Amino acid sequence: MPGVSELPRIFFDILGPVVVLVAIGMVAGRWLDLRPAPFAKLSYWIIGPAFIFDALANAGLPGDALVRVAAASLAALAVSGAVAAVLSARLSRERRASVITTGVYGNTGNFGLAIVSFTFDDGALPFAAVALVVVNTTGLIVGIALAHGGLIGLAQAFTKPMTLVIVPALVVNATDADLPPIVDRPIALLAGAIIPVMLITLGIQFQQMGRPRVELDAARSLLAKLLVQPLAAIVIAGWLGLVDEAAGAVVLQAAMPAAVFTAVLAIEQDTRPDETATIVLVGTVASLVTLPWFILYVS
Repeated sequence: MPGVSELPRIFFDILGPVVVLVAIGMVAGRWLDLRPAPFAKLSYWIIGPAFIFDALANAGLPGDALVRVAAASLAALAVSGAVAAVLSARLSRERRASVITTGVYGNTGNFGLAIVSFTFDDGALPFAAVALVVVNTTGLIVGIALAHGGLIGLAQAFTKPMTLVIVPALVVNATDADLPPIVDRPIALLAGAIIPVMLITLGIQFQQMGRPRVELDAARSLLAKLLVQPLAAIVIAGWLGLVDEAAGAVVLQAAMPAAVFTAVLAIEQDTRPDETATIVLVGTVASLVTLPWFILYVS
């Protein structure tokens, strides 16, 4: 395993490009008066599903490996959710929803895919895609369920575009089917755009958040998300026999800060949107300190 002396290289070579693209999004958002909604919709409805389909359909991974990656990601998320629930047990429903949602729902798309790709190579992206699907689906369920006090989010989560493409992608993978170029090539081109588009979108979203006001709830969420979840992922991945890129992708996706989409959920569900946006922004900055150590571990 690389030594601590590798940390500067990890920061500049792996995290640096991510920060640069996010910064470009922030500057462009301010100078060009851009809004994140059109870019987010493009990623959510077109580019994201194309990436998930392309990654899973062409993964060439045995089914048991995909199942173990999914199980490890879900279990680590559950551990952090339990910790966040304990830490927020005495809070109001709105505050508890904010802490738990940001404590489990990581930025596996905007941040995660890029960092996994830069840490390993494209061979790790199918594992990262599986983790992305698990985290996005579960995070959506948790966010909506907590806001409404029930499981109303279940049906909605399984009818979202990035979830709907999973079954056909796995069928193509299992049957080793060859899609015609007129279908395969547009999907591949769209999939290749996901990292720059999502990172620039993230920067535009950050630019609009304004100055954060940090409260104790942020500390509760950051503890669960940036420390508990990745540490749990390390242990669980080992138990499930995951190694190399598979284990690394699970751990790094678990180490991501809260997803920007949690702020969107908070606005729609009226669960302390300003506080949630602050947790997202502060968590993203804090992850620049915590992530290099987990990258060092999996490298």
